[in-house]
Amino acid sequence: MTLFAMATLTPLALLGAGVWLGGAWVLPGLLYMAVLTIALDRLIRWTAPDAPEGAEFPAADALLIAIGVAHLIGFPVAVWAIAGESGLSPLARIGLFAGFGLVFGQVSNPAAHELIHRGNRWLYRLGVAVYATMLNAHHASAHRLVHHRHVATPMDPNSAPEGMGFYRFLPRAYLGSFRAGWQAETARRSGGAGGMHPYPAYLLAQAGSLGLGFLIAGWEGLFVWLALAAHATAQLMLSDYVQHYGLARRQLADGRYEPVSARHSWNAPHWFTSGVMLNAPRHSDHHAHPTRPYPALRLPEADAAPWLPWSLPVASAVALFPALWRRRMRHRLLRWTAASTSSGLE
Repeated sequence: MTLFAMATLTPLALLGAGVWLGGAWVLPGLLYMAVLTIALDRLIRWTAPDAPEGAEFPAADALLIAIGVAHLIGFPVAVWAIAGESGLSPLARIGLFAGFGLVFGQVSNPAAHELIHRGNRWLYRLGVAVYATMLNAHHASAHRLVHHRHVATPMDPNSAPEGMGFYRFLPRAYLGSFRAGWQAETARRSGGAGGMHPYPAYLLAQAGSLGLGFLIAGWEGLFVWLALAAHATAQLMLSDYVQHYGLARRQLADGRYEPVSARHSWNAPHWFTSGVMLNAPRHSDHHAHPTRPYPALRLPEADAAPWLPWSLPVASAVALFPALWRRRMRHRLLRWTAASTSSGLE
């Protein structure tokens, strides 16, 4: 838990210092997210050990709350610093936009993801609120009700088939998950689930977020809020793209798909980026145990699941260049598919 707390809260503190002090103080937070995390993974080739089966982490939810609250405070502060009368130089504002965008994309998103998987309704609502600031509140429904059920099938808009580039995937994933989540929530209520349909609340919260941006700094504030949200949400879409690219569940004779297993997610063992992203790169175990707390997520054996050749942030950066991504992933995907077939898994 010490690693998770230090890795996730440090960049928020550094960028907060940049907002307060300006000038060169902006640089440490940006370098932390853009350079240090990747450098530490490469300089220290270490994989954090799996927690003992059944281990409990009472501080895990406390850290999620701290990150969630810090995000809800930090997002409007970032908008004010970038678009408002903060007195910062244009270069400092650009640095803050890049740094906060990376923190919201790589720290806030995983925290919100963990929160929406918690059974406590207040934790769940905090996760929805974090997603709403990034104009992606529907992810709370689509991720749980669609992605986890239909991952690695054509019915999941957030699973990219082999050959699809990220820029084709992005609108398909965002708009497709909005529609699929709406349909799933509507179906739940037709089946007798109680409560109001959550989508009006999602849209109202997102409109309120943009309205707050306008109150902070007029049209410039609204535009910066929208741009930061797009920056952060695109990183979430990149994670989905990278972690399921080209992996498909076999359709059975009765038309159903085989159960989800470890081999339907790409994983990464890199220790520091895993700390920053709350073990999101241990993706197979999350799909197997969605409610398992992030410190307890386990890495599969090398022959049980496909592994990315890079850390998750680096893989996401490579995916921004579709031709390069396809070229570097083609043989890995073919090798994994061949290994699965030869072992009788396909």
